[in-house]
Amino acid sequence: MLLKNDRYNVQGVDLVDLAEAHGTPLYVYDADKIKAQFDRLNNAFGDVKLRVKYACKSLTNLSILKLLRSYGSELDCVSIQEVQLGLMAGFEPAQILYTPNCVSFEEIKEAVEIGVMINLDNISILEQFGHEYHGSVPVCIRLNPHIMAGGNKKISTGHADSKFGISIYQMAHILRVVKTYDLNVVGLHMHTGSDILDAEVFLRASEILFDTAKNFENLQFIDFGSGFKVAYKTGDITTDIEDLGNKLAESFKSFCADYGRDLEMWFEPGKYIVSEAGLFLVKTNVVKTTPATVFVGVDSGMNHLIRPMMYDSYHEIVNISNASDTKRVYTIVGYICETDTFGLDRKLDEVKAGDILAFKNAGAYSFSMASNYNSRLRPAEVLILNGEAHLIRKREVFEDLVRNQIEIDI
Repeated sequence: MLLKNDRYNVQGVDLVDLAEAHGTPLYVYDADKIKAQFDRLNNAFGDVKLRVKYACKSLTNLSILKLLRSYGSELDCVSIQEVQLGLMAGFEPAQILYTPNCVSFEEIKEAVEIGVMINLDNISILEQFGHEYHGSVPVCIRLNPHIMAGGNKKISTGHADSKFGISIYQMAHILRVVKTYDLNVVGLHMHTGSDILDAEVFLRASEILFDTAKNFENLQFIDFGSGFKVAYKTGDITTDIEDLGNKLAESFKSFCADYGRDLEMWFEPGKYIVSEAGLFLVKTNVVKTTPATVFVGVDSGMNHLIRPMMYDSYHEIVNISNASDTKRVYTIVGYICETDTFGLDRKLDEVKAGDILAFKNAGAYSFSMASNYNSRLRPAEVLILNGEAHLIRKREVFEDLVRNQIEIDI
């Protein structure tokens, strides 16, 4: 988002005009930023055989998936529905990693029929898989390294009390299952959490993976997950991707030399690729003064952007209607019948009813976690590509809310 002549724009598209044209609330995505993030990661690991698999749970719009496919990305999916969306967007089954957690075995069988790479994180499911397929279907195993990492416990997945992955302390049990069913283990996977700053976290996890890999003869890849930290405010510390790339690539090459052949390195970033590319535009409904606080009430709430309430996440907020006015302190809240505070005591250019506010870092886990709570409708989505705004999802209408309801005579 750039400021020129007191008007905010993305790729030259005026954001206030965009809000007027499509209404608010409105999700807006910048294709240039998505490409820049993808290219930066893709180029950070030198000549290592790298596959970037976009974690599509962060944003599953078909146009975004097609855009990333055009850049050379592959896909990481956590549900069979995400797999189906990936196929609709043109990804080949061989480009898709399916990493379920606590799903039925019937869903896993459906993914096998499609032909995607299966990534399992439960010994009992691994046993069922072996009983069903007897080594005929390649499989990846997700391990829990017992490394606490991430900015919030809810997004830390590699600690000892996590539901994700098979504990490295259960390796003897894993190897018995693999031997009993002659499983064809072609990959090992770890994901320790999100908002990881330090390359040392990945390096520590990699040493665990490398040591574990010695037990498997047929590996084709090692998947290091993701969790890279992006900037949420000016001056924020972020993951140094280039530093990580240099250090991890060197370690990986050394491992491959010891292993006896070159493997592929996989990553599955989601937020890193799309978070900073997204803006969420809302309109100010009311400015309400109380004895202690000046509230700005907007035409959205936790139903459209739940991360501040769920994860205490910070989203920078900008008044794009008044770009050079007097700064005042506001608390920005939503219209949901809950305490849905987007930002507490924020300095903004003076806000009036009708002004458009922009929430930054709204590309990841915004629309994908949106709901119809309070029977509110979900917003439209717009992609700005090559300097043009494209509507990529229509705003819901009331008929969408009741479409699948069945009224009975009472």
